[in-house]
Amino acid sequence: MTHNQTATQLLNELREFAAFPAATQRYIRRSLDIGLGRRDACSIWARNPAEAAAIRTQYEVYQAIAPLRAMLPEGPAADGTESFMGALIKMSAFDLGQERLEGFSAYRFLYERLLGATVRPWLPAAFCGAAALPQIRPPRRKDLLQSISEAAATAPAWSTRAPTFFPEFVPLEETA
Repeated sequence: MTHNQTATQLLNELREFAAFPAATQRYIRRSLDIGLGRRDACSIWARNPAEAAAIRTQYEVYQAIAPLRAMLPEGPAADGTESFMGALIKMSAFDLGQERLEGFSAYRFLYERLLGATVRPWLPAAFCGAAALPQIRPPRRKDLLQSISEAAATAPAWSTRAPTFFPEFVPLEETA
């Protein structure tokens, strides 16, 4: 990839992230801290005991990330598809149930960073499967399922380019 292609990809990813609501941006940054083991998420992100408990639960759920990466099927008919999709839907249901990812684009943005670019073809099915589960409130279920475009749901191929932008916590400077 040329320098210009890399710069263009980075700018596109920055624009996409900037278009998400603030709560979605916060959740993605927090999730990447947990899922990629970048820093202690509780000390940075927990604003109250309830949020600290949610972060601890997220740490437990995200224990599935390394096994998911290892079991990623090599193709649509590869062995292990059932166990991979089951684990991916379970983790996706947790994230969608937190009600911070407003739709498929935010979900895809997060998961391609957590699991890598090769997971992209599996994300529409996992998203729809998780969004349709009864643990997702019916109005939210409807909004989530309507957020996936026909193009995303029926894409004949997905890019294998690795993401370049991984948003991080930015401390606010105190004003004097």
